[in-house]
Amino acid sequence: MWKPSELTDKPRILAFLETDRFYAAYAIGDLEPGMFEHCTWAGAEKAGRLAALALLFHGLTPPAFFVMGHAEGLQAILEDVLHPEQVYLACRAEHLQTVRGYYHWDRLIPMWRMVLGHQCFRPIQGECVRLFPDHSSLLTKLYALGGGDAFDLAQLEKGTFYGVLSNGRLVAVAGTHLISPTYGVAAVGNVFTHPDHRRRGYGSATTSAVIAELYQRGIRDIVLNVGQENRTAIRVYERLGFQCHCPFLEGLAVALKDRRSAEPF
Repeated sequence: MWKPSELTDKPRILAFLETDRFYAAYAIGDLEPGMFEHCTWAGAEKAGRLAALALLFHGLTPPAFFVMGHAEGLQAILEDVLHPEQVYLACRAEHLQTVRGYYHWDRLIPMWRMVLGHQCFRPIQGECVRLFPDHSSLLTKLYALGGGDAFDLAQLEKGTFYGVLSNGRLVAVAGTHLISPTYGVAAVGNVFTHPDHRRRGYGSATTSAVIAELYQRGIRDIVLNVGQENRTAIRVYERLGFQCHCPFLEGLAVALKDRRSAEPF
């Protein structure tokens, strides 16, 4: 019999997340002070052992919803503890049937979680500059062309960003979604190059500069997300030393009003 409940015990949450550290890297980062306060955690036990977990991160709009563990345990969580209305949801393929009993997906995006081991990093040099909050207007203009879907100005203040400037304009950027010095993980993201300046190695150079600084700051494990169909980006990341860790699915999900009856758990 499954026993679902809200969770607040960081060591217990971390111990479960560490069972798949790379898939759970973003969630591990959300244990940091300043992030943890924006989270609602729920778990499901069976025979006294935590076997499923869900995280609702309120710091984004819509909130991010991450799940891992046993699908039946996830069903217990969704049924009795945590079932938000509209979320950007990330799950593994084994969770999909359960999730579809509670949510409608407008578009399901197949993704890769890629990881970079310290010994695998192959730096790529380029003329990059460190970006700071006073570059925010340049960054906003660049992302307005179609990048930075998960960008927030707070990331520029707390994270690591590098860019390429051309005639006073920012034409390429790479940065971080999160940095967790406590737990030694970071997520690279917000990588974008102006359409008129592509195929010049700017994406590789800026991402390389971000990674180099993360290692200097003592980060042990670096991850990123990339669409499985984005072969160009995948090749860039592979040249830097990233490897695919696991596939997962993500997308905007809305709670079903007339939910199908779930199988008993």
